Amino acid sequence: VDAEYNRKQDGEIKTILDEDQVIVSIRCDLIVHTRGESISDDNLLAIEMKKSTHPDREKVKDRRRLRALTKDSFDDVWSNDGKALPEHVCGYKLGVFLELDLKSRLFRIERYRKGELVTTDISKF
Repeated sequence: VDAEYNRKQDGEIKTILDEDQVIVSIRCDLIVHTRGESISDDNLLAIEMKKSTHPDREKVKDRRRLRALTKDSFDDVWSNDGKALPEHVCGYKLGVFLELDLKSRLFRIERYRKGELVTTDISKF
């Protein structure tokens, strides 16, 4: 588990391609990965967290990042030979956006898979 982690195994800054195909360096609030021990299953979980009082533009950026990170690939080409790594980071098994509303004591959890929002839950805490 790494907080605010943004490096690839070779030390380069992790990047993604956003919806407009622009290269963006990333830093997730929390990621779970194997640190290169299992190339085919290296990227497991990416989590972004915000308070409800954060500006909407920041929440939109986090959601875009999670959609991009959970895509299977960017060019529909993916090597599973354990040697050829993608230029941009993707393939996270699950992306989670967690939003806390302290005033109403609610939290919202959005789950992203394969570049899409798949579920949203709201609960009290």
